[in-house]
Amino acid sequence: MADRGCALEAVPLPAEVRESLAELELELSEGDITQKGYEKKRAKLLARYIPLIQGVDPSLQAENRIPGPSQTTAAAPKQQKPRPTNSRDERFRSDVHTEAVQAALAKYKERKMPMPSKRRSVLVHSSVETYTPPDTSSASEDEGSLRRPGRLTSTPLQSHSNVEPWLDRVIQGSSTSSSASSTSSHPGGRPAAAPSATAATLTGPVAHAHIGVPVNSRVSSKIQQLLNTLKRPKRPPLKEFFVDDFEELLEVQQPDPNQPKPEGSQTAVLKGEPLAVGTTWPPSLLAALQRWGTTQPKAPCLTALDTAGKAIYTLTYGKLWSRSLKLAYTLLNKLTSKNEPLLKPGDRVALVFPNSDPVMFMVGFYGCLLAELVPVPIEVPLTRKDAGSQQVGFLLGSCGVALALTTDACQKGLPKAQTGEVAAFKGWPPLAWLVIDGKHLTKPPKDWHPPARDAGAGTAYIEYKTSKEGSTVGVTVSHASLLAQCRALTQACGYSEAETLTNVLDFKRDAGLWHGVLTSVMNRMHVVSIPYALMKVNPLSWIQKVCSYKARAALVKSRDMHWSLLAQRGQRDVSLSSLRMLIVADGANPWSISSCDAFLNVFQSRGLRPEVICPCASSPEALTVAIRRPPDLGGPPPRKAVLSMSGLSFGVIRVDTEEKLSVLTVQDVGQVLPGADVCVVKVEGTPYLCKTDEVGEICVNSSATGTAYYGLLGITKSVFETVPVTAGGAPVSDRPFTRTGLLGFIGPDNLVFVVGKLDGLMVVGVRRHNADDIVATALAVEPMKFVYRGRIAVFSVTVLHDDRIVLVAEQRPDASEEDSFQWMSRVLQAIDSIHQVGVYCLALVPANTLPKAPLGGIHISETKQRFLEGMLHPCNVLMCPHTCVTNLPKPRQKQPEVGPASMIVGNLVAGKRIAQASGRELAHLEDSDQARKFLFLPDVLQWRAHTTPDHPLFLLLNAKGTVTSTATCVQLHKRAERVAAALMEKARLSVGDHVALVYPPGVDLIAAFYGCLYCGCVPVTVRPPHPQNLATTLPTVKMIVEVSKSACVLTTQAIMRLLKSKDAAAAVDVRTWPTILDTDDIPKKKVASIFRPPSPDLLAYLDFSVSTTGILAGVKMSHAATSALCRSIKLQCELYPSRQIAICLDPYCGLGFALWCLCSVYSGHQSVLVPPLELESNVSLWLSAVSQYKARVTFCSYSVMEMCTKGLGAQTGVLRTKGVNLSCVRTCMVVAEERPRIALTQSFSKLFKDLGLPARAVSTTFGCRVNVAICLQGTAGPDPTTVYVDMRALRHDRVRLVERGSPHSLPLTESGKILPGVKVIIAHTETKGPLGDSHLGEIWVSSPHNATGYYTVYGEEALHADHFSARLSFGDTQTIWARTGYLGFLRRTELTDASGERHDALYVVGSLDETLELRGMRYHPIDIETSVVRAHRSIAECAVFTWTNLLVVVVELDGLEQDALDLVALVTNVVLEEHHLVVGVVVIVDPGVIPINSRGEKQRMHLRDGFLADQLDPIYVAYNM
Repeated sequence: MADRGCALEAVPLPAEVRESLAELELELSEGDITQKGYEKKRAKLLARYIPLIQGVDPSLQAENRIPGPSQTTAAAPKQQKPRPTNSRDERFRSDVHTEAVQAALAKYKERKMPMPSKRRSVLVHSSVETYTPPDTSSASEDEGSLRRPGRLTSTPLQSHSNVEPWLDRVIQGSSTSSSASSTSSHPGGRPAAAPSATAATLTGPVAHAHIGVPVNSRVSSKIQQLLNTLKRPKRPPLKEFFVDDFEELLEVQQPDPNQPKPEGSQTAVLKGEPLAVGTTWPPSLLAALQRWGTTQPKAPCLTALDTAGKAIYTLTYGKLWSRSLKLAYTLLNKLTSKNEPLLKPGDRVALVFPNSDPVMFMVGFYGCLLAELVPVPIEVPLTRKDAGSQQVGFLLGSCGVALALTTDACQKGLPKAQTGEVAAFKGWPPLAWLVIDGKHLTKPPKDWHPPARDAGAGTAYIEYKTSKEGSTVGVTVSHASLLAQCRALTQACGYSEAETLTNVLDFKRDAGLWHGVLTSVMNRMHVVSIPYALMKVNPLSWIQKVCSYKARAALVKSRDMHWSLLAQRGQRDVSLSSLRMLIVADGANPWSISSCDAFLNVFQSRGLRPEVICPCASSPEALTVAIRRPPDLGGPPPRKAVLSMSGLSFGVIRVDTEEKLSVLTVQDVGQVLPGADVCVVKVEGTPYLCKTDEVGEICVNSSATGTAYYGLLGITKSVFETVPVTAGGAPVSDRPFTRTGLLGFIGPDNLVFVVGKLDGLMVVGVRRHNADDIVATALAVEPMKFVYRGRIAVFSVTVLHDDRIVLVAEQRPDASEEDSFQWMSRVLQAIDSIHQVGVYCLALVPANTLPKAPLGGIHISETKQRFLEGMLHPCNVLMCPHTCVTNLPKPRQKQPEVGPASMIVGNLVAGKRIAQASGRELAHLEDSDQARKFLFLPDVLQWRAHTTPDHPLFLLLNAKGTVTSTATCVQLHKRAERVAAALMEKARLSVGDHVALVYPPGVDLIAAFYGCLYCGCVPVTVRPPHPQNLATTLPTVKMIVEVSKSACVLTTQAIMRLLKSKDAAAAVDVRTWPTILDTDDIPKKKVASIFRPPSPDLLAYLDFSVSTTGILAGVKMSHAATSALCRSIKLQCELYPSRQIAICLDPYCGLGFALWCLCSVYSGHQSVLVPPLELESNVSLWLSAVSQYKARVTFCSYSVMEMCTKGLGAQTGVLRTKGVNLSCVRTCMVVAEERPRIALTQSFSKLFKDLGLPARAVSTTFGCRVNVAICLQGTAGPDPTTVYVDMRALRHDRVRLVERGSPHSLPLTESGKILPGVKVIIAHTETKGPLGDSHLGEIWVSSPHNATGYYTVYGEEALHADHFSARLSFGDTQTIWARTGYLGFLRRTELTDASGERHDALYVVGSLDETLELRGMRYHPIDIETSVVRAHRSIAECAVFTWTNLLVVVVELDGLEQDALDLVALVTNVVLEEHHLVVGVVVIVDPGVIPINSRGEKQRMHLRDGFLADQLDPIYVAYNM
């Protein structure tokens, strides 16, 4: 509406036409008429006047930058929806903006964005289609819509000599401010002026054709523009620099070469008119009060209204004086504590009065002033935990407030404690509450006079202010300032005695207090106070009161004007002719101009004169800064400025030339107050004066400003005692200035313009944006259907060293997911188009859930706090980190690798040794004939059964801790013979056939294993399927049986039934099982002869395992490798027949299988077997067994350790009383194939230290497919060492050791000691050359117990051919190595090992297959996951993987589903901050969804498959744009 009202001011229109136009506007805003209908009717009404308007001087047309009424159909009609009628709170509405936004959106067409998906919603996932680029043709979307005029002049601007040239371009008197906007061609019309001889005038239908160059354009300027664009890519160019590989430099945004720079001369200090001297001012405000109270006691001072609009009470000056005196007397004389008066002059007192009771507030305020007490007005606390209430408490505490004044009714409504006293509010000091209704006060004796008369520097009152960060501070106003403010306002507003003022504002602070409580008393005015509650019921109430009281002045906000616009239809009888000033208190807001224009447009016919509207600007620190005055008080004519948003974002004032969409129209807020000096200084750094075309912070020097922030000396100095300096550094004045927190500039006629507030300033990159402007843009996107007007918060959060814009809105309950999502994506596009800035996060929350500020509106800082703490609970979230975050480090370009030879030479020159290490030599350790004797495990078992038949080898425990089965040497031998006989006779197997052993963990499995070896078959151990989860576990069993080419399946009766059951048939084809034998009751038979392998290289068994990347790989273990493995473990752990070890591992593959089935037979020690599954019903089983059997050595997996840490954390005391004692343990080893989990092992050690677990006992092991046991801590040797490496260097495949606690440090601990006979080397992943000490590369291993090769790698045979037979490309090229597929490094430590050599520690960083290649760097998922789990307390577990170059983060939510969306922003933030990666998709799932294998490793690839097949049943999936 901004421009439509004024567009016609160049031509006087008859009143009835204005009236009809106003009606039309309203119909459009109410949604009773479509945009097209509006256009038609409006054109009809104005048809006779159009020629007049088109005759305007063409040079003016060029200036005018507001898209005018004739271009309102910028957006294609198909997107126009009629406006709904229920939009009560229309305060932000600016039609200029709406048009601009619609036009901007039309450019985008409808982009496809993937909808986020929510559980239990009927949403279909739309595919992530490619974006359609914005329409680049010059004409707008549909043929019928109108073209915007090009720049209509090519003559250089001749400026007036007295005004800066740029200002002349920007600012016109408002009478012509919109006149040029109606010059674009009406359909069939012709452009008003041919711009120059070079551009032909196109008329008629041609003008609407899609032509490549805009119709009215000069080609050269277009080419210039194109060149500029090439110089300036849309995303800032990545600065070229060479990165020292460790320093990932964040991109510093380079200033754009084309960015506008201020060109004007330096501004000077602007002096207001002097305060009038001749007038007989009262010496102080209290003197004025006494004078009126005694000489004019019947004069009305204040009228209070109820919610029906009835006057409930009128306070006269006599009453105000007498009641204030009574209160002052009571406060000073009647309140005591411990026989001392409770208050002494100068003490602070809180005033807690509801917004509907101005009378009591006024009595309380003046009573305090008379008693020389300092009133601190605050809001009425409604609940124990109001938004921001804690900060208010902090203010009261720091002011030392001990007493609160309130009314009877209010006191009754406050929350009460059990005792009936007023409850203590969170963060508040203890307060005494005094009710000041008349009956509670004491009349002072005749001779008593109040102490206060002065108007000096003492503090008169304290006004609270909430800062951007949410802290509440008190601005102190002295008696002198108070008086000066009243005088200045009286002079500026021309207040005279007995005038009537209607006040809609909050009377406790700001303009409502200064005009309606203070200045009014100075001038014996009558104030009619309109409570907020009445405005909500009847928005017209203030206009009716102006009319009925014939008020000369009214004090409102733009919101109140808007509300009354919507309610005024049919109210023909109101008249505003009595008003001489309509003071708009928030005249500095971007939307106030459209409210003022629209209001004038409608009410001009009801007697409102245009010059009556007086916007003003104020700030808590400087009080009133500027106010527009009517011409009779000497005010110059009002002005408007149409500024380029893009210029403003660089802090420069420019008329908008290019876009015409992204403009900000601002009105002046009048002149400086009398007696004040004003200047504009730079926002950051030294307060240099700005240039004339530069936006800066307005500073005021006057006797009428606030004096300090109470009790805060530091920031008081920087705000209230600023000394502006000239470019040369000379101070501009000997008196300090006060910073107002308002951003603006000084225009012609010395008018002040405000373009934003420091509190709403967001600096993104090098550009500044104003929160209010962004709110206005969001609201212009047909908001009423989906969100509530006036319930939108915009703020910035710092992520990765830059401000990121967050927009939060309340969603209407009836809005569908799809509508809301569409609205959100259009808001993003509109803001991008108009402000050229991306929104980082847009969140919609359910209605009425945002924290409220006391008088409506949203409590921004509290909202921001909740957002950052993950307590906002949104119902829809859209994040766009990809577009916003432009300062990520440059993606790493891989340098051409240095050749392996140069690498070695480089290391030699640098004095670095080649990274290789080995365990102890086997030859020195034992007599080799024993090794020869023990070459075949079947032989060893027979020998033990013969020599020590009754020596127990195995004890199996159940969940209760009782022994369920045992096996001595001879028992095991006999059971193995039976199995062998059954295999040969029943299954008719021949030597070399493969047999699948599908058993639960136990002695049967071990017997079946040796049974196979006895008859020359090759055993394959397979984990049995889970009866409750056949569908997922049985196919794996089937796959292993098939891939291993097993000729027979050995199992128990129960499992055999399960394999052939109906449920099994649903999961797999049960007819294709090989022979299945159950070994539960096979006859006692001996085999004729036990098979003896002809060569030690013959295959002994197959070891199948599914890796975390989802690959099923089986490795071949020969008899030689099997016995070598047992021998190394025996030596490392010092295992003898007299030892007992406890094993809590799954016995199906890797080291777990070897410890469970092989080692006891080889070394003869006794193994206490604890199946990990039993821990689910009895967590303490494993530790109790260790304690009971006094095991010196025990093995477990990470999942077991985690169960104990989580399940027994609080129960160590109970376990101690049960006699659990772990002091027997020498080593407790975690069997793993991953980087050691330090956090878990450390918390385990700390927790069970109470039960005697030695601090150094816990360690880890390392093995992989090519060699199941490379490292084991064992019993001898130095303790494992921990180093800290730089996580950023790791991403570049480098190791950089740092100190503990340094930023980005990552602790890595050694994975145990290298086993005897094992050699390890670190090789370069690409060149396969050897690397130096502390360099990151692939771990290669050579040892007698390496597996001899893959039996099969399901799906990827070709890739793995060289895993077992790799050779270095340089150096020792003879040795054959096996590649582990793990990244790690070796580091020589200061410690010495058993042989007296310096000890080499092996550090495992992670599996190569698991790593994510992103932005040219290598990331380990676990590092990202660790960061994510720390982001919010509700995240139970997390897993990450990539999908088409997007990083997908899956988090398990351990909390309420409605909190799920809080995690999206926190996860995105933490990954950006710590890893410089943009998360593409955040998936929130229930606990337990992330699959974990038996070793406790996350199965990320299974998870990825589940995600892509849509099987996760997620709570929410957010696609970050």
